Amino acid sequence: MLKSHNKIAGIMIVSSMFLLILGVRYILGQDLVIMNFVAFAAFSVAVGVIAAALLMYKLHKGFYIFTLGLVIGFFELFRSFLVGAEEFGDLVGILSLFIFTSFGLVIGLIVEGILYILKKNK
Repeated sequence: MLKSHNKIAGIMIVSSMFLLILGVRYILGQDLVIMNFVAFAAFSVAVGVIAAALLMYKLHKGFYIFTLGLVIGFFELFRSFLVGAEEFGDLVGILSLFIFTSFGLVIGLIVEGILYILKKNK
């Protein structure tokens, strides 16, 4: 079972790295420097490790809620990049990705905690 966690974490790392590069390089049209790649890699690895940890501890509902928050965050990132490119669209897009991802994680952990308490009390 551990191998599937590693595969899912790897897929999430690669896909989030690809989506961040796609958004910044091709939608915003910004040149990427080494610090961009370092920041994107750090975020992508954090996403992958969190996803693998949720699956390793069998918090499947939390994983799905976290993934949903990540997907919503990427949609909001691309929407902000496309709509508000002249203003603070780049900053708003990156912040919305971070906020939706963290909300997904926190809400997923709260749901899992509530389910654990309900299961324990039965």
